[in-house]
Amino acid sequence: MTSDRHRGRGRLPAPGRGIARAATLLVSLTAVSQVLGFVRDAVIAAVFGAGAALDAYLVSQGVMNLVLALMAGALARAVVPPVSRAAAAGESGRADRTVQSVLTLAVLVLLVGAGLVLAGTEQVVAVLAPGFDEATAELAVELTRIVLVAALFIAGTDILAAAAQAHGRFFGSGVQGVPFNLVMIAAAVWAGPRFGIEALAVGFVAGSAVRLLTQLPAVRAAGIRLRPRLALRDPDVREVLRLTPPLLVGSAVLNVNTLVDRAVGSSQVEGVITALNLGFRVVSLVESLLVATVVAALYPAFSAAGTPDRRAELRSLVDRALRAVLLVLLPVTVVLVVAARPLVQLVFGRGDFDAAAVAATTTAATWYAAATLGLALRSITSRACLAVGDRRTPTVVALLAMAVNVVGDLTLGVAYGIAGIALSTSLSLVLAAGLSIALLARRHDGVSLGPLARSVARLGGAALLGGLLAAGALAGLGPGDDGAPDALLRLAVAGSVVAGVHLAVLVAIRAPELAELRSLPGLRRRPGHRA
Repeated sequence: MTSDRHRGRGRLPAPGRGIARAATLLVSLTAVSQVLGFVRDAVIAAVFGAGAALDAYLVSQGVMNLVLALMAGALARAVVPPVSRAAAAGESGRADRTVQSVLTLAVLVLLVGAGLVLAGTEQVVAVLAPGFDEATAELAVELTRIVLVAALFIAGTDILAAAAQAHGRFFGSGVQGVPFNLVMIAAAVWAGPRFGIEALAVGFVAGSAVRLLTQLPAVRAAGIRLRPRLALRDPDVREVLRLTPPLLVGSAVLNVNTLVDRAVGSSQVEGVITALNLGFRVVSLVESLLVATVVAALYPAFSAAGTPDRRAELRSLVDRALRAVLLVLLPVTVVLVVAARPLVQLVFGRGDFDAAAVAATTTAATWYAAATLGLALRSITSRACLAVGDRRTPTVVALLAMAVNVVGDLTLGVAYGIAGIALSTSLSLVLAAGLSIALLARRHDGVSLGPLARSVARLGGAALLGGLLAAGALAGLGPGDDGAPDALLRLAVAGSVVAGVHLAVLVAIRAPELAELRSLPGLRRRPGHRA
């Protein structure tokens, strides 16, 4: 066995307590980051408003994601299973070699991809934003050439964070958003009025570099040695390469959906792309804050339980994760639908972000609301499929979701504008989640469909009743004045009514999900393991 130079290196925490601590840490740190992220978006909206300049900046980020989506995010998730197993076995050298090769490969691929995009930036922008006028298109090209630099920083951040998580180190990945958002806020407030929208692009690059630096302490604590290496015939590296295509397609769903959304939006009035972006930011907050962090903590456990002799353990983990997500997200989704306007008004309604921008963003947030559930459920089931070695299911589901969104954008989006574009995205993600759950159950016995269906009925009915009563309560408050105090009051009323009714109904019917949620934070014992 390879000896470790660092105490505790190569060992994962016990499944129960380790997952609980990791999830708690990630949720806490990500909460701070998400609050700062909303402050960042609110500041940017107040400084630049919802106009052509911010639309061009968002399209430039989409172009950068074309390069980034080629490899970085997929490689980061694919590296977790082999590195988790190597770390659990105490084979630190083997884990190091895998991380080194994957990181080197990512840098090489992204350098080539960035070079190709730089050579044809004008053509890429013309395809991704065909409705831009000449001045806006030129601005998007200029901004794209700046933000492309960030692709390498983001790739390194994602891979190193995933490698550290596989070693049971979660602090760096949880805290990375804090310095990034602080840099972006400073760029918008200090440099934005002086240098215009270009300040945001430069701030994005600088913030991405700082995010990378925040990973280094966790990497060092995990004992990961960083050096160039490219061993493509190594078995673990080959496993990463086998896992990458389905993960690449899966991550491409959101990127392609966003690109098509913005392409259709570019042919409409100025500010549509900004409204779509901010609307999706509103509804994805909870998924980013709770679900994504918990799934990141669970993924190593999924990978460890992916062998045939531990299938019951995997199914139990997946069942509990799905029911916990439904318990939390169904009432939140209802609140997003019922109280979208006060939420948007409270977060963004200031400075140059006028009433028309608030109305457009409210429409986007309302029709995006169901996407929160789709994102969360598909995130859990796709990782469970990969844990059992099924690369086909996530790929097929992702391609189908992508097709649904593209068709929806070109039909509903063209006909109904913001509402149609947002609805297309929600439909594609909800469909993908449902299909992923069904296929995981059918092919791998990885989900208990009957109990899950009963949970959906109980939790959905309780949330819907709460939404109806909350809508009535808001109507009783009158039209309101769109000020921050009024918006805060309406949001508090809606949230309190939905949460109160939802909880009261579940208590009254003695819903088993409540008892299960109380035990979930520990995941204290392996399912089926006796203390």
